[in-house]
Amino acid sequence: MAGASPTFELDGPALDAARRAAERPLCEECLGRVFGRRGRGLTNPERAERLRAQLGASSSPPGPCEVCGGAFDRWPSWLERGQKAVEGWEFERFSCGSRWDPEILAKEEAVWREVGSSEGESARSAFNREWGKRLQKGWGRTADPKDPEVVLLADVLMGRVEVTVLPVYFEGRYRKLDRTLPQTRWPCRRCRGRGCDRCGGTGKTYSESVEELVAAPLLAATGGEGTRFHGMGREDIDARMLGDGRPFVLEILRPRRRSADLTAAGAEIGRASGGRVEVLGLSRADAAAVLRVKEASPEKSYRVVVTGAVEEEKVKEALSVVADRAIAQRTPTRVAHRRSDRVRTRRIRSATLVEASEGRFALDLRAEAGTYIKEWVEGDGGRTEPSLSALLGVPLRVEALDVLAIHDREV
Repeated sequence: MAGASPTFELDGPALDAARRAAERPLCEECLGRVFGRRGRGLTNPERAERLRAQLGASSSPPGPCEVCGGAFDRWPSWLERGQKAVEGWEFERFSCGSRWDPEILAKEEAVWREVGSSEGESARSAFNREWGKRLQKGWGRTADPKDPEVVLLADVLMGRVEVTVLPVYFEGRYRKLDRTLPQTRWPCRRCRGRGCDRCGGTGKTYSESVEELVAAPLLAATGGEGTRFHGMGREDIDARMLGDGRPFVLEILRPRRRSADLTAAGAEIGRASGGRVEVLGLSRADAAAVLRVKEASPEKSYRVVVTGAVEEEKVKEALSVVADRAIAQRTPTRVAHRRSDRVRTRRIRSATLVEASEGRFALDLRAEAGTYIKEWVEGDGGRTEPSLSALLGVPLRVEALDVLAIHDREV
C-alpha cells in the first residue's frame, strides 16, 4: 500500500541479538545500525526506536556511545565545517565521504559479532549518507555520489573537513593557422620547465602553444588553478590545422566557478592569438569526453607540398599504386627520443596530384590515423617502406604540410 510504514519486526535470533545490543551503551544511531540492513526506508534512530518498543526498553544505558563516541550527535558542527570548507566554490552537485579511526570501525564489527547480528551498517556509510542529506537540505544543492562537482571528506578523528574540487571540462575544435605554434606547452629540454638561460627563464621551448592560448580566457573565467589539454591526436609544429579543426577537450583544474561565457571566450582566443588560433563549437563537456577524444583514431586528410626533381607523369604513375598499400613505418628519427622504437603498419587511403610545376608538386592525401606523412614522402633514411621517394627513385623533401580534415564524424 502506498505510504505504508516500513516494517521492522524482530523475532528468534534477531530478537535475542537486539536484546543484547540494547543492554550496551550505544547511541540511537549506532543501535539502529546493528540492524541497518533491515527495515528499508527507516533511519537508524527509527530502527532503534522500534527495537526498543519491541523489547519494552526505554533508553540506552548511561555513558558515551562505545562505538562512535558521540560523532553522530555533533551534526551542527559538521554542517558548519562543511559550509566553511566550500566557501568560495561554485557548484550544484556534491558528495560526502568520511575518514574514521580504524579502531572505531573494528569496534563496531566486534559489537555486531558479540550481539550476534549479521545485518549491521558501517559508521562510515551511515555518516556519509546522513551528512549528505543534511547538507542537501541546508544548501538546496544536490547530493550526487555518482557525478559530484565537489567532494567533502570529514576526518572524524581530527574534527575537520577537506574538500576536493573536481575539474570542469570544455570541448570544441581548434584551427591552427601558424606554422610555429605547438599544440601543448613544451617544457625546455635543458631545464625541464624550471627556467634557464637557454629558455630565457620561461621553462618553455616555445613561448606559446594552442593549449595556452585556448586555456587563458577559460582559466580566467573559471578562476581555475591549472589546465590539461586533450587533443584528438596532434599535428606537427610546422603544420597547420585547417578545415573544421581538430577536436579537443580542455580540463580546468580546481575551478572556483563552473560557468563561463563561451562566446566571449572564443572571441578572446582569436583576438589574443592574433588570428593564429580559432576555436569552433566551444561548449561544456564532461569527463567522459576526454576518453572519447583520446581513444578516437579517425582517418585524416592532408595537403602536402613536395620539392623534388621529378616529372608530373611519374608522380601520377607512382600515386596510382599507393592507395591502400601497406606501409611499414619504423618510429621516425625525429621522434625516436620520446617514442618507443617499433614498426607500425599504416595505409594511404587515397592520393591525388593537385598541382605540379618544375621541381615542386602538391598532393591531397587521406591516410589512416598515426601515419607519418613526412616520412612517407621522404623515406626517413629507409625507415618507411615503401616511401614516395623510393617509388619515384629521387630524393624528396616536404616543403609544407596542412591537415585539411579530421574524419571523426564519419565513424
